[in-house]
Amino acid sequence: MGSAWWAGKVVVEASVHVKNRLGLHLRAASTLAQAVAKFDATLTLERGKQRVNARSVTSLIMLGAGKGATLKARAEGPDEVAALAAVRQLFEQGFGED
Repeated sequence: MGSAWWAGKVVVEASVHVKNRLGLHLRAASTLAQAVAKFDATLTLERGKQRVNARSVTSLIMLGAGKGATLKARAEGPDEVAALAAVRQLFEQGFGED
């Protein structure tokens, strides 16, 4: 996990790896969006040149992140560290699917 100054704000970021068999499909995306909604932070996921808000289930699905994909998670806001930690944990646990 790293941190950087971005437009005068602290941003934390980390790479996350999709481990679950079905990738970032509807259930996993819903679980992720619900987890992120609990924090006072903006969290985005990036895959290549595509960056999406992690609170949007539709946007998360549109990433097309299958098993084995590596995404960059970036959090900004008062709860940035806790939000990023929660997201990393979900990815590490394969969203409880495998």
